[in-house]
Amino acid sequence: MAALINLPHSLLLFLTLLVITTGPKLSECARIFTIVNYCKETIWPAVTPGDNFNGGGFTLKPGQTIVFSAPVGWSGRIWARTGCNFDRNGNGSCQTGGCGTSYKCSASGKPPASLAEFTLATVDFYDVSLVDGFNVPLAVTPIHGRGNCSVAGCDSDLRPICPTELAVKGNGGRNVACRSACDVFNTDEYCCRGVYGNPVTCQPTFYSKKFKQACPAAYSYAYDDPTSIFTCSGTDYVVSFCSSRKKPVCTYHNKKLMCGGSTGLRAAVGKWGMMVLALIITTALSNVW
Repeated sequence: MAALINLPHSLLLFLTLLVITTGPKLSECARIFTIVNYCKETIWPAVTPGDNFNGGGFTLKPGQTIVFSAPVGWSGRIWARTGCNFDRNGNGSCQTGGCGTSYKCSASGKPPASLAEFTLATVDFYDVSLVDGFNVPLAVTPIHGRGNCSVAGCDSDLRPICPTELAVKGNGGRNVACRSACDVFNTDEYCCRGVYGNPVTCQPTFYSKKFKQACPAAYSYAYDDPTSIFTCSGTDYVVSFCSSRKKPVCTYHNKKLMCGGSTGLRAAVGKWGMMVLALIITTALSNVW
């Protein structure tokens, strides 16, 4: 089930900042994915495999949030498509991240695209990968899990600083994405294949180092595992486009608001203020559930 939430900007701001440090134990049987568009433009997120995610494609306007549930055992990727134009039959094209001509993706998107990758099990594995390039900032925040549970992602915008030889130009000549060196040059060294197909011989390059410097919690090349892949158990996830990794986030689980991040708001408004804010937001969410 998906719930698309259109909230007034002020209420969305409360939802983003609100932090509740207690709540029910999260389910070991499913994971709630809250996908949020903080970008200034509409995006068309895609998911493969997408059976639990509206068939693999949907639209998020600026400030919109959508909620899905995925079972343990699901393994897949989530990314944003940008600059899309679809007709009423769901046929069209995208400037970046497109999966052919379909609104709902059944295959991986065309690079370059920032990818959130998940494998859900007793212990989940998740990461944000720039191995296929970059199109929008992306963060993955686990909520109330157990284990490492660090925030993964790339919250820097690589488009303005993308090397000219990797840049994808859009209307007006502005950079709309940044390709990977593998995608551009197609060599064994940049693609970590052939004699470079192992973590000993495949080392960071000039380009992957630039990606890593800007986004230290994301994969910059194929064997960038130690600082890029994270684990967590019994958690829900917030996938945020165009958001800071430090931004407090919330998800909606079992008809209750669950949040993680700074405790500043709790300290500012106190216990009863938090309860009132939680009631306001939970009521608003219930009306669109």
